[in-house]
Amino acid sequence: REFKALRVMNLKVGRAWSIRESFKPFLEYKTKRGAERFFDKYHYWATHSRLDPIRAAVKTLKRHLDRLLTYMDHRITNAVTEGLNSKIQILKANARGFRNFENYRIAILFDCEKLEIMH
Repeated sequence: REFKALRVMNLKVGRAWSIRESFKPFLEYKTKRGAERFFDKYHYWATHSRLDPIRAAVKTLKRHLDRLLTYMDHRITNAVTEGLNSKIQILKANARGFRNFENYRIAILFDCEKLEIMH
């Protein structure tokens, strides 16, 4: 009974989750043409969802579609670089500043395990 009650409510979060999950196959396409066709259908569905946050997100994807389609050619991302940058930003925030660049550099190398302490 509870499940039926939830299903009848047609919750926005459920529709949003469905739209979000439906984008995953985009990254599995091997050609730009196939990915672009998929995106066109996805874009239409998402922009007609009456969910403003979804519309905004898909609008952003549409603006960067050329760069997204480049992934089909190269199959690489900058995820590792972004992760490293995040680690450096946390280090910088925790330190509340460094006396000079060399101290900052040493802290980055040490934290990213590229520098060993000599015994």
